[in-house]
Amino acid sequence: MIRPILIHPDPRLKKVADPVATVDDAVRKLADDMLETMYEAPGIGLAGPQIGVMKRIFVMDCSEKDAEPEPMVLINPEILSVSEEEAVYEEGCLSIPDIYAEVTRPAEVEMRWLDRDGAVREGRFDALYATCAQHELDHLNGRLFIDYLGSVKRTMITNKMKKLKKARATA
Repeated sequence: MIRPILIHPDPRLKKVADPVATVDDAVRKLADDMLETMYEAPGIGLAGPQIGVMKRIFVMDCSEKDAEPEPMVLINPEILSVSEEEAVYEEGCLSIPDIYAEVTRPAEVEMRWLDRDGAVREGRFDALYATCAQHELDHLNGRLFIDYLGSVKRTMITNKMKKLKKARATA
């Protein structure tokens, strides 16, 4: 089921999400809905708070456009380590449509999470996967990619999103 994606500013996007207590059928259904919503948008990542679900879960798929999809479900993710080397990517966000900005983050990140079966997984991400995983983890901590920008640019983007929300509400 495709779920509506919250648009910034929405107070839920600034709240810290709660841990998932048990990986059960409801959580697996949520993960399936999130993947379907992400692919439909289209995007490469989606976090629970972006659909109003305040749980520590995100999905991502950074595979090439014409490649076989490689969906990942990360439940209660945590960073184990980050590289000293940094990378700059132009980031966008499904909750901040049509806005992109360069963000500097660690180039590699090692994480631990539960998969859709509740098994503990660990993995090292680099390149776009590292950026996406950190971006989505930020959502679980109430942080948006625009929070890395200067206050003037962030205010301009927030005002654009307010106008977009108003236009959508009257359409």
